[in-house]
Amino acid sequence: MFFMFSGLEAEYTMMEISPKENTQYFSNNTILPVDRSSFKSESSASKEKQSCCGGIKIFLGALSFVYFAKALSGSYLKSTITQIERRFDIPSSLVGVIDGSFEIGNLLTIILVSYFGAKLHRPRIIGAGCLIMSAGTFLIAMPQFFMGRYRYERFPSTMNSTVSISPCLQDKSQTPLSALEKSQAKINAGCEKEAGSSMWIYVLLGNLLRGIGETPIQPLGITYIDDYAIEEDAALYIGCVQTLAIIGPIFGFLLGSLCAKLYVDIGFVDLDSLTITHKDVQWVGAWWLGYLIAGAISVVAGIPFWFLPKHLPKPEGRKDSSTSSEQSKFITEDNKEQHKSCHQQVKIGEMAKDFLPSLKNLFGNPVYILYLCASILHFNSLIGMVTYKPKYIEQQYGQTSSKTNFVIGLINIPAVAFGIFSGGLIMKKFRISVLGAAKLSLGSSFFGYLLLLSLFAMGCENSDVAGLTVSYHGTKQMSGYEQGLFSDCNSDCMCSQNDWDPICGENGITYVSACLAGCQASNGSGKNTVFFNCSCVGILESPSRSSSAVMGPCQKGNECPKMFLYFLVTSVITSYTLSIGGTPGYMLLLRCIKPHLKSFALGIYTLAVRVLAGIPAPVYFGVAIDTTCLKWGSKRCGGRGACRLYHSSTLRYMYLGLTLVLGTMSIFFSVAVLWVLRKRSAPQDETLSANGERGTCVTNSRKDNFFNSDHLIQTTYWPEKETRL
Repeated sequence: MFFMFSGLEAEYTMMEISPKENTQYFSNNTILPVDRSSFKSESSASKEKQSCCGGIKIFLGALSFVYFAKALSGSYLKSTITQIERRFDIPSSLVGVIDGSFEIGNLLTIILVSYFGAKLHRPRIIGAGCLIMSAGTFLIAMPQFFMGRYRYERFPSTMNSTVSISPCLQDKSQTPLSALEKSQAKINAGCEKEAGSSMWIYVLLGNLLRGIGETPIQPLGITYIDDYAIEEDAALYIGCVQTLAIIGPIFGFLLGSLCAKLYVDIGFVDLDSLTITHKDVQWVGAWWLGYLIAGAISVVAGIPFWFLPKHLPKPEGRKDSSTSSEQSKFITEDNKEQHKSCHQQVKIGEMAKDFLPSLKNLFGNPVYILYLCASILHFNSLIGMVTYKPKYIEQQYGQTSSKTNFVIGLINIPAVAFGIFSGGLIMKKFRISVLGAAKLSLGSSFFGYLLLLSLFAMGCENSDVAGLTVSYHGTKQMSGYEQGLFSDCNSDCMCSQNDWDPICGENGITYVSACLAGCQASNGSGKNTVFFNCSCVGILESPSRSSSAVMGPCQKGNECPKMFLYFLVTSVITSYTLSIGGTPGYMLLLRCIKPHLKSFALGIYTLAVRVLAGIPAPVYFGVAIDTTCLKWGSKRCGGRGACRLYHSSTLRYMYLGLTLVLGTMSIFFSVAVLWVLRKRSAPQDETLSANGERGTCVTNSRKDNFFNSDHLIQTTYWPEKETRL
């Protein structure tokens, strides 16, 4: 399906660095695609075809595993967004910067790797990238071993202590002076330690290294397959790589689900002494454990590439043609470059001289530019949505981090994989051309974002939190979001409005802390603490009731579980619909550029998406989400920490609204791409018809002459081929 003429490889040939082991292992695969003066026998041709297929499939398997590894670590980072936010006590906007540092790493190296890497030993460059990627993944986990134990907000009466303290401190004499002094001393010691360290920077630097290491995988790996695969099989191979890569996010989110259930300091503290559970908003799971596993997998994934050859033999059908008949419609002939002889050595300086002309040539292609703009907006929408989807589900539907990651990994990601593979099968079955691929990609986006509209109606109401979403008298109407947490019922208590230690009253209302609920006594310790004589709870209760409360916030309304189910079903269908256009769009990108610019074009494409979507999207999505916060946590040394409670309705409109607006804008650019392709395709078809040539614009003609006219963007689906992979 992909194409590249044989003279191109000769132009890119530099000094061959081929170890003896590679020569022995790939003895049939190291044949340079040079012209032969004598005809090959039928037996020789058959052996070369088998050798080519075997070599490309070994590379395909190795590349698929690398895609799995990088997708696993990337998706695991998404699953730990809320864990990192709570562990380092930082806002969503700063977490967005950490997430975007991956794209910054790509930005630093993508142009050099994609341009010069295509002319060097591509498999070894991919192998080196895997080592760098694993080093970055290990670095992300390092703060856990250098910073102190995790401290969550808990009132002293709920800690395992022999000192009994009333939640509502009506008189300082109730609290022993020694207990207050010891508590304050611990806070000051912890404050000094925190003030001298910003350990989240190591997470940012590790993610930056991950981005640098991941750079060569896509542009060099995909074009290597494109160069040496049989043309009609190339789309299937790329579809398989992308589909198998989806297994990575499945395992990544499932790993995130498992680690989210384990306490962050597991192995370092007595778990029986914990006063919170994994359902608590302050719970932090063992986020660091998954990064150690992902780093080890990345090391293993890079090993095979050090033993793969620089070149594979070209398939017989692609040695004498530089482009397919359909691709030539969208590439002007007058600007094609003259290629050097296959034995000429290309120097780094000579390659550098071609950089600016190649860049000018690339940006002079209107189809490429328009598709690039559409992709940037589309990925802004998707990256922002995917990055904060776990947070959205947790806050909107009251689900735990563990359950959220489990649901995304087991239900949502497989829908994406099925959609990507379905797109390839549709293109093969209906023999879709470049123009058809543009239509399929556009239709997928249109109907996907249309389905996204329905999610606006599938939300939950705000939790009833006294002083934030409802008054202490239970009134829903609040004049503003930043309401005072003090009322007549707790005016005699010495409470801090910065604490977040929620309790659930018998009246179904959540109170920010036992002190602000006016509770006079408590019984039990840790998770089993029960508070009594809570004056604020008693406002809505009859005098005969005990006005008690238990640890933890109250559950969302009865309708919320049903809404969550509707959300999951609609989200799966939306993900599948949007993913169908993935493979057609990718093939459209490759087919509308010159063959010798493919690696460079993919590099520029990746660079633009990283810089203009991958970096800013998590940041401004995070800033927008932060604006919906109702209650911020406080750091031990003062200052604002992570958000504890969001306004559900505002969060829904902000999160889904941004996604939909960006997606709608991308559709307009996709329409422009389709218009340009139609305009370019029509004159070519008229010329061919006038000269009596076969292969006109008529759909039936395209189907009848598919194999003779060398059409592209088809995917062959053979069950035995899947078994081999």
